[in-house]
Amino acid sequence: MIITKTFYRKQLLFGLITTLLSFIFLSDADACTSAIFTGKATKDGRPLMWKNRDTGELNNRLEYFRGPVYGFVALVNSPSEGGEAWAGNNEVGFCIMNTASYNIDLKEDRKYPKDGEGVLMYRALGVCKTLKDFEYFLDTMTKPAPIEANFGVIDAFGGAAYYEVNSRTWIKRDANDPALAPNGYLIVTNFSFTGREDEGMGYIRHTTAEYLINKANSEGVKFTPQWIMNNLSRSFYHSLLGIDVVESGLLKQTNGWFIDQDFISRKSTSAISIFQGVNNGEDAGNTVFWCALGYGPLAVCIPVITKFLPNIPKDMLSVSQSGKTDEINKNYPDIKPNYSVLNYLSLEVKKGIFPIIRGNGGRYVNVGKLYNEQGTGYTQQIIKFENDYLAQAEEVIDKLRKGTVTQQDIDKIYNTDNIVNLYCKLLSEDK
Repeated sequence: MIITKTFYRKQLLFGLITTLLSFIFLSDADACTSAIFTGKATKDGRPLMWKNRDTGELNNRLEYFRGPVYGFVALVNSPSEGGEAWAGNNEVGFCIMNTASYNIDLKEDRKYPKDGEGVLMYRALGVCKTLKDFEYFLDTMTKPAPIEANFGVIDAFGGAAYYEVNSRTWIKRDANDPALAPNGYLIVTNFSFTGREDEGMGYIRHTTAEYLINKANSEGVKFTPQWIMNNLSRSFYHSLLGIDVVESGLLKQTNGWFIDQDFISRKSTSAISIFQGVNNGEDAGNTVFWCALGYGPLAVCIPVITKFLPNIPKDMLSVSQSGKTDEINKNYPDIKPNYSVLNYLSLEVKKGIFPIIRGNGGRYVNVGKLYNEQGTGYTQQIIKFENDYLAQAEEVIDKLRKGTVTQQDIDKIYNTDNIVNLYCKLLSEDK
């Protein structure tokens, strides 16, 4: 083949366009915010691990899998046919999540594929019990691996750490190290601390999460899943601007609209995962996966209890796995069989706060629909409902830890009909 100047120019132009598009898409896709809280920082002394997932695939659901050694529950892309997990925990209390990193890849491996994090987590959930198991897993996986990411891991033995992993090497950042995490928590977005300085993404979101968590810590707050949902995943604080859009009074001046840029939850947010681990020596079956499918301000947090796996709230599963196919198809004829009802309805409600599709309109969010002075905004209604729901859930989890929980207790909190009704109410208000 003769390489002409015209061919070279075309290749160069294609490369420039591809690079430009990658930067545009990276501003939304695979741009998560996360934190690990050790028992030192939490209300009940149990570790918490949080991930706000941003991705190009907004349709997410939960699914149970049987791995080579352990069964596990995982957050998956709804169109997926299996083999990937984007957060999850297994029956022995091993929990894992990730955030994409954009500053630790090796130059010599850039010719190889990336985006293998979902496969890695799926495989790790099936075989790992401890942080040591995961480290062995990283050491023995085939290299170069299609990986450039930060992995958060907690286990049932007090282990809690982030792993900065590229195609050949990994570095551990231990949340139990007082020199590294003096207050008992670490925060990670889309850059690695051992990576190339000033490259990567998520610096503003990292500063935002750091400000909110540090402020709460200084005020004596001990962290809980509900605090994380309300103060991180539903926050409209912007650290670079130094304002909270909801609390600043700006909504009156902007007709309720604001630019959707660099908030923790954004248009690209698909799910929130909060893993509540166990104390060392406690039954690993008491691990709880608090999951909210959808955009943070419009998603309801639901506990999935490890001891009762593979039982998962039906409306968080795909329609085809829910056992409610006929009922769901009758009420929602547009829903696909591999989508979950709660995610579907949450996305339908979300259309009302991101209604502009022409020009740059998709970058604007109607925060005034989420919060208003009357207390009837979408998010305000969801929080009010969720407070009552979580009070019931906490009673069941208390029974779980005392060893008195029954299947009837689980069925009560896994019945999400009231959440479906709430979404339908919000949709009716938008008509």
